[in-house]
Formats: sequence, C-alpha cells, structure tokens
Amino acid sequence: MTFLAQEFHDIAPPVDYFLLKPWMVFCAVAATLLLIGLAIWLLKWWRRRPAEVLTPRERAIEQLARMEGQIETLPPYQFSIRVSDILRRYVTEQYQLPVTRQTSVEFLNTLASTSPFSADEQTLLGDFLNRCDLIKFARYDATTADSRLLIEEANRFVKGGALAPA
Repeated sequence: MTFLAQEFHDIAPPVDYFLLKPWMVFCAVAATLLLIGLAIWLLKWWRRRPAEVLTPRERAIEQLARMEGQIETLPPYQFSIRVSDILRRYVTEQYQLPVTRQTSVEFLNTLASTSPFSADEQTLLGDFLNRCDLIKFARYDATTADSRLLIEEANRFVKGGALAPA
C-alpha cells in the first residue's frame, strides 16, 4: 500500500484576494461619514435661516387683513375685541405707548398732552376706541356694518396717509 506511505503537504496560507488595504477602507468610511454629517448640518442650517422680521406696521396690516375675512363669521363683539387688540398692540410696539395697560379714556387723555400723532390721527384713534368700548362694555347691538367700519378705521390708522374722515 503505497498510498499510505505518501507524505502529506502543508496547507497553503489564505490568499488575500481583497485589493484594498485596511487603512484605505477606514479612510473611505470616515470620509463618507464626514460628508453625510456635513450634508445634514448644511440642510439644518439652510432650513433654520432667520425668518423675515416684520415691522409692527406690516404685522398689524397682515393681521387686519386676516380679520377682514372674518367679518361675516365672527360676532361683532368678538370682532371688536380682536381688532382693538391688534391696534393696541401696534401702537404699543410702534410708538412705545402704554395702550395695553390703560383704559381708552386714560390713553386719549395722555395723547392730548404728549402725542406722536397728528390731530387727524388722534381723532381717528379716539373714534375707533370709543366705538370698540361701546361694543365691548355698553354691549351695543353691533352689526357687520359696524365691524366693517372698525376694520376700515383700524386700517386707515395703521396705514396712515389716508386719514381723511370716512
């Protein structure tokens, strides 16, 4: 039996069939992760750009335009409260006057002595505040026509320029 006497050959070492070195793979993975991270950061930065800051006048005009669409749907009492709040906030932000902390009478008395407004603007503001107070506190039975008048006066006051009496 000659075949038992044959000598066995050693097993050959594994053949490295991967063409890239391990350090090359590590660098490629690191570069890919870095690029993905950079893309995510840029996307978040791009979305987080500061929004356009509106002036108090622009913000009030925009809010009044939205309210104009609600004349028919909101009861005049609620409508007058919301329009009054918009105008009071506008005067507070634009002119740094304490309209939101004073009653209409107190505010109008303050305007009589020191005012950044012209006589026409004071008259228009006084008419507007008196109408709102009449609806809010005297529970005047207002109609949508009264709501339209309020929104027109508020728009004329905020936009300025066209302050001739309606």
